[in-house]
Amino acid sequence: LLAHYYQEAEIQDLADYLGDSLYLAQAAEKVEAETIVFSGVHFMAETAKIINPTKKVILPDLNAGCSLADSCPPLHFKKFIDQYPGAHVVTYINCSAEIKALSSIVCTSSNAVRVIDSIPQGETIIFAPDKNLGRYLIRETGRDMILWDGSCIVHEAFSFERIVTLSKENPTAKFIAHPESESQVLDIAHYIGSTSGLLNFVEKDSADSFIV
Repeated sequence: LLAHYYQEAEIQDLADYLGDSLYLAQAAEKVEAETIVFSGVHFMAETAKIINPTKKVILPDLNAGCSLADSCPPLHFKKFIDQYPGAHVVTYINCSAEIKALSSIVCTSSNAVRVIDSIPQGETIIFAPDKNLGRYLIRETGRDMILWDGSCIVHEAFSFERIVTLSKENPTAKFIAHPESESQVLDIAHYIGSTSGLLNFVEKDSADSFIV
């Protein structure tokens, strides 16, 4: 049983492997069992199946979707990248198998900066599907990239004003955020990182309260 951190506590407690997208992809490669039950969204189970083509991968809810993955339809994306022949197509793992098949490299939020840095300077880079993560990577790497206009409705729902209010109400708390959040949210974060990165920061930082 592989489970993402976003699952309820009871499912996390049952999991043989618990982690973020990068960890679960790595864990799926090591699983010796013939059957994998994946408590996550559709693209995560697809990734486990790609890594283990001979094993059975079961998704408890076939309708467990991802608004970010849905924001990048394969036919439209193919037309988009065809406009830039020779470009490196870097996609965030939160996308469908069809989008991964159109990609040069698939990254996670944990290794995205390293992936972009690995591409030679001066070469064209397309990044999809998350424009917010793409803008963050442009800022972090200093690279020009062509961004697909996709996003996660959950991360875009975070109210900047509400975060500012919470910060005023909790002046000693540190605000930490995932890079899928909008730019103005990331601008005021004390730390930006993947799900595992956020957990590690909270474990090691000296602050005693956090706004996540």
